[in-house]
Parts: sequence; C-alpha cells; structure tokens
Amino acid sequence: MKTSNRKKAGTRAPGRTRAASTARDERTRSRGRSAPSDRRPQRRYARIRAIDGRHPLRETAPSAVVPYPARRRHDSRIAFFNFDLAREIGLLPKRHPDRLDPPLERALLDTFSLVIVNEWDEAHGHRPSPRDRLPHTFMATRYLQLQHPDRRGLNSGDGRSIWNGIIDGPAGLFDVSSCGTGVTRLCPATSTFGRFFRTGNAITDYGCGTAHIEEGIGAALMSEAFARNGIPTERVLAVLSLPSGQAINVRVAPNLLRPSHFFGLLRRRRDEDLRRCVLYYAEREIRDGRWPKIRGERGRIRYLAERVARDFARATATFENEYIFCWLDWDGDNILCDGSIIDYGSVRQFGLYHHSYRFADSDRMSTSIPEQKRKARQIVQRFAQIRDLLLEGRAPSLASLRDDPVLDRFDREFDAHARRLFLRQIGFEEVDADAIEADRPECFEELFLLHRRLERRRSSRGRHRVPDGLSWNAVYCMRDVLRELPGRLLERKDRRSAHLPAEAFYGIALSNFASRKDRRCTPYRRRIATRYQKAYLGLCDRVARRRGWTRDALLEAISERAAARNPWARMTGDGLTHATRRLTTSRNRLTAEETYQLIRAFAASQDRSLRPGGRSAKGSSRRVPDAIAGGRPLVRRIHRDLQRLTREYRESL
Repeated sequence: MKTSNRKKAGTRAPGRTRAASTARDERTRSRGRSAPSDRRPQRRYARIRAIDGRHPLRETAPSAVVPYPARRRHDSRIAFFNFDLAREIGLLPKRHPDRLDPPLERALLDTFSLVIVNEWDEAHGHRPSPRDRLPHTFMATRYLQLQHPDRRGLNSGDGRSIWNGIIDGPAGLFDVSSCGTGVTRLCPATSTFGRFFRTGNAITDYGCGTAHIEEGIGAALMSEAFARNGIPTERVLAVLSLPSGQAINVRVAPNLLRPSHFFGLLRRRRDEDLRRCVLYYAEREIRDGRWPKIRGERGRIRYLAERVARDFARATATFENEYIFCWLDWDGDNILCDGSIIDYGSVRQFGLYHHSYRFADSDRMSTSIPEQKRKARQIVQRFAQIRDLLLEGRAPSLASLRDDPVLDRFDREFDAHARRLFLRQIGFEEVDADAIEADRPECFEELFLLHRRLERRRSSRGRHRVPDGLSWNAVYCMRDVLRELPGRLLERKDRRSAHLPAEAFYGIALSNFASRKDRRCTPYRRRIATRYQKAYLGLCDRVARRRGWTRDALLEAISERAAARNPWARMTGDGLTHATRRLTTSRNRLTAEETYQLIRAFAASQDRSLRPGGRSAKGSSRRVPDAIAGGRPLVRRIHRDLQRLTREYRESL
C-alpha cells in the first residue's frame, strides 16, 4: 500500500526537485520528528511502552526494594502473547484482533526484552552502551523465604525476576513482572556462597538468573485453565524466547504483594515501611473495588487481618477441593496476599486426591495438600501480629494470638467454603446451596464426611518415590462418582432398590492405582456404598421437596451440571508436563498467534462452567475452536495431542 501510494504521489509539481524533497526529509529527521505512520504505532501501544520500570512501591517501602539498571536485549522473539489478557487489562483495545503485527511486536520487545546490569556486571566493568541502557531502573523486591540463611528477608526475594512496572487502565491497576531477566543479589546462591554471580552462569541453579521457555509455556497453560474456572492466579502475559532455549516470562496480577513482603519487614522491624506498605496495599484494593470502602488508617490496618483470614480460608478450601498443591508455607512466599497462586514451578493439580504427595526440594520436603490449611492459618496469625504492632506499638508473641478472633473467622470460613464447593460439585444451583448451607441437614453432613473419607483412601501399595518427591496414591476417583451417579440412579427408577449395588458403585469410583486388595468388596465397603447413596438421595429429596419437584426431575437437572463440573479428563501435573514439552518442542514452527490459540483452546477444554456444546461423558474436549479447526495441520495435530495427554494422565499427579 505504501509503495503504491508513493508512486501515485510521485508526479512532482512544477519546480519541485528530488533534491528539495530529500532536503526536506533530512530537516524533518534532524528535528527528531517522524512521519505520521511512524507516530501512530507509538500512540496506539502507549500503555505497553509506559511499562518502564517505575512503580510506586519503591517510594512506599524503600527498604523492600533493590533497584537495578537494565539494558535491551536484541536476541529475543515473541513466542506467546496473551491477547485475551491484554484486552482485559486495557493494554490493547477491546476489538484488537489476535494478530501480532510489527508495531505491536516492536512495542513488546522494546518493553520486555531486557536484562539487568547486576553487581557482577558492575564489578567487571560490563556496562551497557548508552544506546542500549534503559532510562529507568527496575526493582527486585525483598521478601521472607525459609530456605535462606538469614530468615529475615534482607537477602532473599526476587532472585531472577524484576518488576517491570504498573498498568493503569480502565480495568484498574495491574503489576507486571518478568522472570529470567538476570540474577539479583537476593538469589539463594548469593546468600549461600557470599558472592555475586554472572547472569547465565552454570555454577548454581539458584543463581543463574535465567528461566526456561517450558516454565513460561507451562505456567500459561495452567494459569489460563485456573483463571477460566475462577481460581485466583497470576497470569502469563507474554513469553519471549531466546536462542539458547531460555526465555523471559512476563506475568501480570492485580497486586503482586505476597505475605512474605510484609513478613520480611516485620522480621527486620522496619515498622514505618511496614505501616506504609499495609496502607499502600489497602489503598490499591479499595481503589479497584476488591475491598469495601474503609475510612481511616486504623480501620484499614484492622481489616487487613480479617480479609487475609477470609481469602486464605477460601483459597485453601479451594486447593483441597480442586486437589491443588502449591507448597503453601507459613512464610507466604509462594502465594499472593489475596490467596492467588503464583510461582508455577512448584504448583501441581492432581486427578485424584493424592493428599500425601510431598515435593522434594534441594534442602527440604514440602507440605502436603491438607497441611496447607494449617500453614494458611499461621499466615493469618502473623497478620494479626502485624495488626497489633501497627495499632498498639508492640508485636505480641504468636503464642498469645492462638485464640485471636481472626483465626476463628478463618476456621468458619474454611468450613463454609469447603461445603459450598462440594455442593457445587454435586451439581446444585446457588440458591439450593444457600438453603442447604443455612439448614445443614444431617444427610448433607453425612454425605460430605463420607465423600471426604472415600477420596482420602490411600492405596495398599504404600508410599513410593516419584520424579519430584514422594507420594502415596489415592484409590478412588470421587469426581467420577459425582459425575456418573445421578444418571445411573435415574436408570434404576423402575427397579426395587433405588441404590446401585456396591460392586457398581465401586466400579465407578476405583482408579487405576487400586490394588487387588483395594478392589475387594468387603462388608464394610458395602455399608459405606449404601450409606453414601442413601445420604445423596436424602439430600436430593430435600431439595426436590423445596422446589416442588420429583426426585427424578431433580436428578435430571443436576446430571448435566455434575458432568460439566466433574469432567472425565482434567489437567494434572504429569499431563501438563508432557503437554508443555509437546508445545515447546514445536515452538520454532509455530507463530506466537498459533501458540496463543493452542493455549487458549487448552484452557477452554478445562472450563467447568456449564455452556452450550459441552463435554461428552468420556472426554474433556468441547467443539474444536474455529481458529484451530481452520489452522495448519501442525496446529490441529498439536491440539489433538494436548487433548490426548489430558485423557491419558487424568488420574496422575
């Protein structure tokens, strides 16, 4: 188009010469002005280019920040860009197509393709040229981490990440960070060895300052699936691939403060920075509507502990219900302050309730899924300590806070949310769940406790080693029971007994991990199968009477919702590992748009909301998206492989 326009305008007016035209262009360039076509992309992607390292946390809590200058990299390309997320947070217009045009690609590379100039670089004279040096510094943040020797959060925190800045768009404020942008002084290796490291060194994994592209793609796959299902999480905005197979992984969340940011300031007794950090967090949450409007400093400080109790109770109840392991510990390192999941390197979702699984790190074993509740309670206890310190001027001992009211609120909220999630799994609507939760009928409590007992049943084969730790496999897939039971009970409406025989019940529930001993239908197991179905039908009868329906009408209504909310194939950690590898091995043959469509389609296949064109009984795939169906054969083949891996590893870790 530009060439044809230039030719059309090329019939010069009388007296105009090529030399005069050239001189005019030179004068324009010398004044630093660009043609309108060059200025428009700058204005069009101004919000992306405004992410330049500046962030208000630097002035709010200076002792929690380590600033770093940075230089541009010229060897990266966009491997993945989350168009949906960019539109949601206001980086792109609502109607922007899923196309990475050259101006958008240039804006993303100019903004995120960077590496910090760290202490090793400064000591060895590796300073960037003025042309590559970025105008603003970027910050790594200090926070408490158990694996660091000082246990005060002075030398721990963002070891290979920086905060890129903040987005102020129509959807509110969002923090942006990048992983793989260079090693900082807060990495575990510097604390352990007492020296600084060069970015990309091969001496220590915890001091290399780099990230692999599989980390970014895997985090995108899992976080998009979680976001689809309403599980709060940090999300991947972009993955920039490097020639070495490494990557810069760009992430976004409404507020990137972790509990460990506050705990580090508490441990170091930086009371003024702690107070300002609490008020900054509260202001952000109120401004964007996540908190109610609270007037006054003392009210906001008091509400923080109450809100953390609510958010962490709901988060840990969700983790147990969804079989999510995120290594939640009392230092609050691997989670955000509102309970959102972060740091997908140690996050797993299981197909069964493998509640004895423990991740093995270099120096310690992790918590298990049920233990995350206790660790979350300890986090709430420490926020109560922060509350009393800021309101009364002294920090009480943790032992004196064992009976604090916020811990009672945590316990009540956990129990209520766990039951509400279970009712949703069964297939009840919100209004029915509200009524059941208010009445707490005996049949519901019995069903809930029996369900928990069965899903926690472990294989007689015992504990065994897995590639990343230890596990003791579960025996029953209770999601299969909740999905299949209403339909199977409907089939028995003309028979003498309304219940399934115990053999049929356990035929649904038994997983591939069950041994021969686990499969024996003992008298005790027969009683449990009968009691479970009796409580299930009793609950259905109660809801049916309230609605004025028959039992069969209610079973038909909940059957479809139960099928959607308990899919036969769901994403698991093992399946995700293989899916990520399948996607990244083809990255050089895929465009950024194709990778985005594949990740988007994968997340859609994990969507458990009830929508038209839903799942089949034995498969997680919905209708193949148009972007995939009309794509290249390679894209369609990868999409089929991702769905196949989800089915193959549906019961695994």
